[in-house]
Amino acid sequence: MFANSEILANKVILQEINDTNKNEYELSFKLDKVALIKSESFDDEPKIILKIESVKEFKQIAQNQSKLIKSFSSSVEDDGISIIIELDQFVKWTKPAQEKMTDHVKMSMNLIPDKKLDKNIRDIVIVIDAGHGGKDPGAVGKNILEKDITLMIAKELARTLQNTEGFSPKLIRSKDEFIELDERYMRARRMGADIFVSIHADGFTLSRVKGASVYIWSKTSSSMTADNLSDQKLLNVKNTNFDKLDFNEDLNRPYFLEEYDLTNKKSLLLADKILEELKRDPYTYIHKPNVEFANFRVLKLIDVPSVLVESGFISNPDDAKRLSGKPGRRMIARGIFKGILNYLKQENPKNTIMQDKPKSLTYIIQKGDLLSEIAIRFGVTVDELISQNKINPKRIYPGQKIKINI
Repeated sequence: MFANSEILANKVILQEINDTNKNEYELSFKLDKVALIKSESFDDEPKIILKIESVKEFKQIAQNQSKLIKSFSSSVEDDGISIIIELDQFVKWTKPAQEKMTDHVKMSMNLIPDKKLDKNIRDIVIVIDAGHGGKDPGAVGKNILEKDITLMIAKELARTLQNTEGFSPKLIRSKDEFIELDERYMRARRMGADIFVSIHADGFTLSRVKGASVYIWSKTSSSMTADNLSDQKLLNVKNTNFDKLDFNEDLNRPYFLEEYDLTNKKSLLLADKILEELKRDPYTYIHKPNVEFANFRVLKLIDVPSVLVESGFISNPDDAKRLSGKPGRRMIARGIFKGILNYLKQENPKNTIMQDKPKSLTYIIQKGDLLSEIAIRFGVTVDELISQNKINPKRIYPGQKIKINI
């Protein structure tokens, strides 16, 4: 049975096959609406499959003049359509991204052939949401605003992920701007998120209250603090007016209850791993020792593990001082990063660098990087980096690749 066809895409058209730089191909599709899309590739043959829920028809307009792409085919199933892309060789590919246009949705993905590959592979997409922004400052402390703290932590986390091979971080906001709550998770869907992390800080009337905590979505709150946060931040707001191109998570959830239940279990595992790493930081006080549950709208993605991290209470002098400084924010970002890695080590997502349970990752040195800072961000020592890579710490250079044990 098809899901709610009034709010899901019901046709997909392959419009263009572009050779963007002589060795990278962009496939562009046209959808009626934003859709729930699953994508995967095979390890033993160069094929990619896109499954688009509730789509009933596939049409190919673009002519295939590429040696890379051998053919397109489709099969209609009870709950949607599968598009099979048969390739001439293995590729690095990107998850389909969706962009709302005036009267349709553009879905696009890139294929990069590489004769060195022995299987298809893609980056893991981590979508990072810096809470609040623009006219919404969030919690207000003495000379400190939540919206500023969350953005700096988000950028620190994105920086580490961006420079680590196999990851593709995407920011919901990269500057001080206001974005509606529903638009935040809808952007994450359009970006093709594998994981969604929303970063916040808190404030309270009692200045002695402090510490970090991690939340996942639930209809009922796990504590009075969680209940208060739900009321203050995420429920007592005007909901977005969904336009005809939007994917409405609330209306579609009844059609994907089994998948949503699985996603919630993954969210809990992700939250547990992040909380474990935050507890390892001797400078970060933990407000709640266990993962908390709250009715946060921003965590309502049906098929994407989603967590909300409260980095501390800026109404508390100790937390405010910690989050005002770069070292304190870096430790929160490190906790989230290492928690994500530990989650991925357990989940081993297919078609990614984490599929084969690697013992190390490759980091690309950037201008201004110091081994000491890299070591902190990965939770290792400088001596370990030097020994593992047999390098002179005074002679590292931009573009240099180093291995880091995970």
